[in-house]
Amino acid sequence: MALRSRFLSRPHPQAFPWALAAAVCAAAALVGCATAPSPDAEPAKAEIHARLPGAVGGITTLPSGQLVINYHPFYDPAQKVGLLNAARDGTTPYPNAGWQTCRNADGSQKAPDTCLNWVLGLHTDANGILWLLDSGQAEPRITPKLVGWDTRTNALHRIIPIPAPASLPESQHNDFVVDLKRQVIVIADEGIATGPRGDKAALVVVDMKTGGSRRVLQGHDSVLPDFTRPVTVDQGLPTAKQIPIFVGVDGIALDAQGEWLYYAPLNKGQVYRLRMDDLVNPSLGAEALGARVQAYAAKPNTGGLSIDTAGNLYLTEVGERAIGVIPADTRTYRRLVSDPGMVWPDGVVYAQDGYLYTGAAQLPLAAPLNGGKAENAPPYLLYRFRPLAPGIPGF
Repeated sequence: MALRSRFLSRPHPQAFPWALAAAVCAAAALVGCATAPSPDAEPAKAEIHARLPGAVGGITTLPSGQLVINYHPFYDPAQKVGLLNAARDGTTPYPNAGWQTCRNADGSQKAPDTCLNWVLGLHTDANGILWLLDSGQAEPRITPKLVGWDTRTNALHRIIPIPAPASLPESQHNDFVVDLKRQVIVIADEGIATGPRGDKAALVVVDMKTGGSRRVLQGHDSVLPDFTRPVTVDQGLPTAKQIPIFVGVDGIALDAQGEWLYYAPLNKGQVYRLRMDDLVNPSLGAEALGARVQAYAAKPNTGGLSIDTAGNLYLTEVGERAIGVIPADTRTYRRLVSDPGMVWPDGVVYAQDGYLYTGAAQLPLAAPLNGGKAENAPPYLLYRFRPLAPGIPGF
């Protein structure tokens, strides 16, 4: 989840058949599964993988396994997206320095399809295309878009604009999934670009064949925050506080079979799911589609979402310095890893080494969310931990 400083400044693991998991991944025709942990692996624990000069928002991998991150747009970073260096203390601009700003040296504005403006979500698909979701919110604002970068040829693959009515002034496109079988990208729009109440949150479905996009489920309970449930931080600690921000649909994940789309608002005690076949069915109207949404499992306030090949869901507890899991067999949420330095874990993603990665963005320590006092500071930590089962690298 990202927040816009502009408006804020204004008013024990279960056993899993790894051979079956490998077969599932092969059948899914995806990049490939992450390496499975050994059967006698220790219980999951978070380890610091990198210390960076800026806050991490989203994370993905190249086919080589190298990590690509986007610096959190809340802080208006000069470098939007970077490739983690060997020392794991910084990044080099990705895909190159020219894409990191929408201003020319003389201050004039670049063509919107040649630069990155406000990036949070990014994922690399099975074809090696790194998709960057540019919500276009930095001034001067631009039409939201998806940028597809071919990581194998190191060249621009495609730009897909997401204009109105799929995008609204309130749109804050946060994260997404790529379904190559159906040739669609599904975006979670939190709906908090112009204020702290995501009452116009929605899913956005982008047709990769035509480039067209449509807005669905806006106003449906499954994408809306619970307006009686503010963001809470460090409950039970001296640093406990509440932040009156209500974020719509935030985390989003597609299972390895491509059957179910899982998603959840940040300020909500529930994860929901919807069959992809229903989501892409143009004959289903708003009411019919909404009736097919299922409440899947209870959860605390959470941000990023990922899923493994066993159907276990991983969620970032943004206010509580922790990552949790909803096992597929119990559908009962529990904490998996935590660390005192994991202040606001945002996105969570698989890499080829079998680890899940997340970054601590420190948003509750930033002045707009901390009573005007800035206590956020580098290094910003990038964590990794062992999941319960393998997953799809880049997602």
